[in-house]
Amino acid sequence: MHLIRKSWKQIFIILAAVILCSGCKNAYLPSISYNPWDVIQLPTLPNEVKLFDIGFTDSLDHGWIVGNNTTLLETTDGGETWEPKIIDDLEERLRLTSVSFYGIEGWIVGQPSVLLHTDDAGESWNEVPLSSKLPGAPNTIVALGPSSAEMTTDIGAIYRTEDEGQHWHAQVEDAVGVVRNISRSTDGKYIAVSAKGNFYSTWEPGQKSWTPHNRQNSRRLENMGFGDDGRLWSLARGGQLRFSDPENLEDWGEPINPEYATSWGFLDLAYRTPEEIWVSGGSGNLLRSTDGGETWEKDTDVESVPENFYKIVFINSETGFILGQRETILKYNNSAIPEAA
Repeated sequence: MHLIRKSWKQIFIILAAVILCSGCKNAYLPSISYNPWDVIQLPTLPNEVKLFDIGFTDSLDHGWIVGNNTTLLETTDGGETWEPKIIDDLEERLRLTSVSFYGIEGWIVGQPSVLLHTDDAGESWNEVPLSSKLPGAPNTIVALGPSSAEMTTDIGAIYRTEDEGQHWHAQVEDAVGVVRNISRSTDGKYIAVSAKGNFYSTWEPGQKSWTPHNRQNSRRLENMGFGDDGRLWSLARGGQLRFSDPENLEDWGEPINPEYATSWGFLDLAYRTPEEIWVSGGSGNLLRSTDGGETWEKDTDVESVPENFYKIVFINSETGFILGQRETILKYNNSAIPEAA
């Protein structure tokens, strides 16, 4: 009898939560009136493949995608089609995490401890030796100019080279510890989320060490980054996001739960313009705000794509991609936008 009462009590609690949620302002988001994303089929890849990053040369027709299991894909038609590439003598189980180009000069980093460099848009890739004393494994890389790049490791060390990777100079004296993810602003600042999402740290050029910060509330952090409007953004467990004050980056606004009725966690956020923001998550969850995060709508046309959308990258306001698992990516189709939109 006790078990029956307990079961009915749980049912009533669930029903009350459903009724309460159904009356919420953001219980279910309105659908975007058009879908600006094309589904691009990739060559057949192993089920365990995860795609991490995408980069283009000075020609937006020519680009590269990197992923785990030494996955390397190349496009020469702006991302409409992709072909797998194999680099001779490279291990088969590498986790290639980041790719970046300056003109036709490009870089790829990965784990465990691999650095690749090209000066011919990827027609040939050369492995650059890294010191065995490097703190942590290479995690991200940004091409800064001719022969110049900046690299981070998975424990938050930051290094810069000016001679095609022959010598690297430490930019910070102390690493921050194992990071879940790390993001760089266009002016060289960094923000890193700790491995467990308990806190985050910031660094800017000239500082000797990282500055730690407490998370905004009890929810663990998933991802953080720099917005095109001068704010920081953060994604936390349970589909919650926040934006900082552009005048005071340590002052965070109220938490935003764009859609209460869904529980898919958010994985990445990217700005197409200073006003238009896209947020991606699990199981084909893709949201958009055109007013800097004040209101939100959902792209329901991509919910049928059975993927977790891990990373959003806008090369510019007209060219963007969303990376997920296995054999599908999304490509932003600017021509699909109605003239009045």
